[in-house]
Amino acid sequence: MILVLPVDLDDDLGRKTGVRTPVIGRDAVEDAAVRLATADPEDSDVNVLFQAINAYEDLLADPTVDEEVEVAAVTGVNEGDVRANRAVGEEVDTVLAALATGEEVRAIVITDGAQDESVLPVIRSRVPLDGVRRVVVRQAQDLESIYYTMKQVLSDPETRGTILIPLGVLLLVYPFVVIAGALNLPGAVVFGALSTLLGLYSLWRGLGLEETVDGLAERARTGLYAGRATIVTYLVAATLLVIGGVQGYETLLDVGREGLTVTQQVAVFVHAAVQWAAAAGVTSSLGQVTDEYLAERFRWRYLNAPFYVVAIAVVLYGLSGYFLPPATGGTVVPLTLTDLAVALTAGTLLGVLSTLTFAVAESRLSRGGDGDGETGAV
Repeated sequence: MILVLPVDLDDDLGRKTGVRTPVIGRDAVEDAAVRLATADPEDSDVNVLFQAINAYEDLLADPTVDEEVEVAAVTGVNEGDVRANRAVGEEVDTVLAALATGEEVRAIVITDGAQDESVLPVIRSRVPLDGVRRVVVRQAQDLESIYYTMKQVLSDPETRGTILIPLGVLLLVYPFVVIAGALNLPGAVVFGALSTLLGLYSLWRGLGLEETVDGLAERARTGLYAGRATIVTYLVAATLLVIGGVQGYETLLDVGREGLTVTQQVAVFVHAAVQWAAAAGVTSSLGQVTDEYLAERFRWRYLNAPFYVVAIAVVLYGLSGYFLPPATGGTVVPLTLTDLAVALTAGTLLGVLSTLTFAVAESRLSRGGDGDGETGAV
């Protein structure tokens, strides 16, 4: 008996049509092929199944073939070559057990590529092979559809912008340089400007910054409509940080950087800017606490944030003040060791006491509710 054996290693037939495999018999294989073609006309396994039917009918019509002929489709699984090969082997065993014949069975394997042919050793271990046929579709799809592909690309706004804008900038380089030469302008400047624009655009698209900007804009719009306090407080905090940076830089210029070590320069900058940074931190944390309260997600421990900011600012103020250079015209006055000790102690006590206070408050106030510590439970 000659067994025509189409192989679908990744089980497109079963996954896309729900047909149970193996499929044995000419009519059953044809029905499976039609169902797969209906589900996915572009699947190459459709051609494998119809090629198997064609080979089966050719063998039946061949007067030199005096043996029984049967066709059966087997599939693997879409979970790696090892498991797929094992599944194909099991289905071949099922097919051989279902064939009621006393003749020796030989197989002709039909595949659509080298990947499916990796299962040949598994099949050969169960049944002798008379041959292997690889189905190759005559249609040169890539060449035939290039016009429609280009048309689709040009009609897609996103793809059109990604491809045509850089191409257009490149094509404009030469005419702009010629025009610049005619106007007695340096062509290198024009070329550099176009190159810069192209480079910025490439970085913009490559890093996906448009998605980040769109996300920030969407969050800002949602925050405005939802009445979030953080929109205002974050803006104020950013302004305070800028003011603090300017203040620190101006103080550093007043003191004079000549003769100062890196540690002293950092100390001058931090000592002058830390108050503004602390104000920014307190402002932003209060805005966040307000939003959490309005969203009914408030926890008493959230109130630790502004106190922590102040505590950190006190510690940084003391440390930076201790490392300040000697006073120069009264611009900066270094702190003594005693002042540093007081600042460190005050910052530590502020952080610890705020933590204990709000922890106790949350614990006691949440007993009267459901225990989740929300304001609704108070």
